[in-house]
Amino acid sequence: MKTKKIQNETPIASRDRKKEFLREMKKNKGLYLMCLPALVVLVMFCYIPFAGTWMAFTDFNVVDGIFGSKFVGLDNFKYFFFTSSMGWRVTYNTLFINFFGIILGLIVPISIAIFFNEIRSKVFKKLAQSFMFFPYFLSWVVVGAIIYGLFSSDVGVVNHLLQSLGMEPVKWYAEPKYWKAIIIFSSMWKWSGYSSIIYMAAMANFDGSLYEAAEVDGANKFQRIFRLTLPMLKPTAIVLTLMSIGRIFYGDFGMIYGIVGNNPVLIDAVTVIDTYVYQTMRTLGFSYATAIGLFQSIMGLILVTIANRLAKKYNEGEGLF
Repeated sequence: MKTKKIQNETPIASRDRKKEFLREMKKNKGLYLMCLPALVVLVMFCYIPFAGTWMAFTDFNVVDGIFGSKFVGLDNFKYFFFTSSMGWRVTYNTLFINFFGIILGLIVPISIAIFFNEIRSKVFKKLAQSFMFFPYFLSWVVVGAIIYGLFSSDVGVVNHLLQSLGMEPVKWYAEPKYWKAIIIFSSMWKWSGYSSIIYMAAMANFDGSLYEAAEVDGANKFQRIFRLTLPMLKPTAIVLTLMSIGRIFYGDFGMIYGIVGNNPVLIDAVTVIDTYVYQTMRTLGFSYATAIGLFQSIMGLILVTIANRLAKKYNEGEGLF
């Protein structure tokens, strides 16, 4: 009897859901129409290309196409990790640069946002914000020219400063050991001003009465920052950090080539996965490049899922999803 009752009610429930769906679409049809172009772009460039991941498991050639090419299984992945001498090195370079980029990309923008929040002069605040935001508009080619002006052996500002202090000049462009740090700090300099805007926007919504109450209770500026500002910024920081972790296996192609270029002395020390794919795609083909791209995506998904669970475990409700 119960089974028969459920079967009789199921079509009714289905019709109710359909009516509810149609009612919602009719009520907010303008909003859904506005979303339609973005959904079309999302499907075209994010979901339809999923079929291309099959190339990672084939020896792709244009004549046979994606699904007609010879199936080779995990050979492309084996070559990247075990046959190629660069697989583990470029993975390490990518993780090293991105890990410290995430750490500094969290600390520095929050510090800048807090400092700007404490500035009371509107004119000075606007000028300071403009100067901090300006590097965001520079291309990596321009940043590379600035870095060359700083570290060039002949005309570099840094070497002239070292000589004025009685120290030996350094041949920066012949010493690979310095360039991971240079690239990390260059990335921080370029992006920190832009990233700080997000934290300043979050602070603009903070309840001012909390700060007034803390001031009445005798809390100084540092106590208000550590007891109020930082805890209230934590949800925003967690979301942005999780989004950065999702791309920790992706290197900034423009940054590496804009700063280092094709310098054969330095390139191995700072080559990331994306630049390695660019260097080898002509010789090893699209299948190899697709395999590496699939590896980046899967590892990013795994890491962001683990990080999200940890964030939700220790800070209830503060995960990304």
